[in-house]
Amino acid sequence: KSKVIEEGYVLALNKSNKVSVLSPAQIKNVFDEEITNWKELGGEDLPIRVFRLEDITQYYTEEELGPAYEYAGDKITDHDIVCSAESVVAITQNRYVRPEELNVCWQARLMNRFVPSAGSMASIYGMQAAMDEEGKWNMLFSFALGAVAKIFGKNGVFYARCRQASLIDDVTGTMPPFDKCLVYGPADTDNVCEKIKKATGAYGAVIADVNDLKRAAVLGKSQGLDPKQIAKILIDNPFGNDNQKTPIVIIKNFTDVMEGK
Repeated sequence: KSKVIEEGYVLALNKSNKVSVLSPAQIKNVFDEEITNWKELGGEDLPIRVFRLEDITQYYTEEELGPAYEYAGDKITDHDIVCSAESVVAITQNRYVRPEELNVCWQARLMNRFVPSAGSMASIYGMQAAMDEEGKWNMLFSFALGAVAKIFGKNGVFYARCRQASLIDDVTGTMPPFDKCLVYGPADTDNVCEKIKKATGAYGAVIADVNDLKRAAVLGKSQGLDPKQIAKILIDNPFGNDNQKTPIVIIKNFTDVMEGK
């Protein structure tokens, strides 16, 4: 077993494909989208289309799939809460970009010099990605305003004004194959949660940003949920956004616990 292949992948080709042998490194490069044409592998001059399980709804309707959203069966009930990591939702919304696609401006390079070495904003690409969302002059002004506010003992002004600066996951910050991309924060989060709730039959749904530093924030929720209460439950970060590939968490029997059963 080669160490260069990520666990969890199964490679299957169409039987008419003339490519019959691939090295472990070539397979990894296909999944990482560094090889994008069969010609690069000795095949025909045709684009490579990587199909993943999460792409299935792009090819089949819900009627063709059957009760796809009920696949979890009794794993999800109307007593439970479905929690999704924010980066996964953002990826399904195509809210990601590769670093080489960014045009880094001087404002991003300047601000990057004053940022601590940890976190997404420590990268000039993370800074630029945030600027593309928030506006470079707004970011620069907010950064200066935040610096002044810190002098007077008020923290968090910059991130409060430029929310994407705190939500962007830098390269390697999410699961393969998107670990070579910067992933923005998700959009329309409350509406997405309502759709998840309806599709799964759960009591509720949330989209959360949680890390291993005991920090948890609920970015979106279905109606009737207390975001602070859910964030407290998720504080130990049960998600696995890296090679674990477990970005969805179910809070079981939530209503029973709240009712004291």
